[in-house]
Amino acid sequence: MNLECTAQSCKAPDWMKASLKLAGIYNLLFGLWVLGWPGAWFSLSGMEAPRYLFLWQCIGMIVGVYGVGYLVASLNPLKHWPIVLVGFLGKVFGPIGFVWAASQGDLPWAAGWLNIFNDLIWLVPFAMILWSAACLMVGRPAVGEPMTLEQASQSFRLTTGETLQEASEKEVLAIVFLRHFGCTFTRQLLRNLREMHERADEAGARLVLVHMLQEGEETEFVDADGVSRIADPRCDLYRAFGLGKGGFLELFGPKVWYRGAMAFLRGCGVGLLKGDGLQMPGAFVFQDGQILEAQKAGSAADLPNIEELFKARS
Repeated sequence: MNLECTAQSCKAPDWMKASLKLAGIYNLLFGLWVLGWPGAWFSLSGMEAPRYLFLWQCIGMIVGVYGVGYLVASLNPLKHWPIVLVGFLGKVFGPIGFVWAASQGDLPWAAGWLNIFNDLIWLVPFAMILWSAACLMVGRPAVGEPMTLEQASQSFRLTTGETLQEASEKEVLAIVFLRHFGCTFTRQLLRNLREMHERADEAGARLVLVHMLQEGEETEFVDADGVSRIADPRCDLYRAFGLGKGGFLELFGPKVWYRGAMAFLRGCGVGLLKGDGLQMPGAFVFQDGQILEAQKAGSAADLPNIEELFKARS
């Protein structure tokens, strides 16, 4: 996948196209069924047909129109993700509405078979298409083979001018790789930046922050006269240190939601996406071009612990 591969241009897997084609054909057939035999669902579900069957036929026509949308989306599922999103929301709220109506006694539970075919069986493929589109929009695809650690340390420069390799030969480095600057956990980390700096000093190390913006853009978030920084907008240095992209649980799992809520209540807030939204963070002890200790985040909520990082080394 090259750098230009986006939700607008990236080729979607065949299963995505097939799923949307099947959904489109199903919706069209369902619409025709309701128009031609409007009382069939009520009869099969043991219900009395309503007086105004034409309202049910109108719903059938709406479902059929969705089928046209799915067929169009099947041509490029990642580009046409808004159509998939609208359909996905309908397939989520439809069963919720049915359960509510059935629990109130307005519909028999036996009528729920229709939700299985109309909604539930499509939830997983639709969700996977939306997740893939989101990954392309908020994440930057990796380009080519990753740099070796040696290549990266000789290529990337700190804001002080020396390469990472040169800096690591002068002193021990505590390198902290950040998530994007809009992330509530990055904001939480930057609030505690002074304390992290002090912990690194106590360990006899120099604190270095790695971010995903162009050089100089990070000064909006980090004191330009404070900690040394490295700009890595393509995440090549992240990859060289073994930091990859997060999956659904790493980025949106229960721990992330809980810790995110706690950080939000403490006033850390959430900002606009400033960097790769999928990139995972981490912290490393780095000296003479070698990683001495690593603290790779297991989730987006995991913040670096400089004290523990150096304890592991001793």
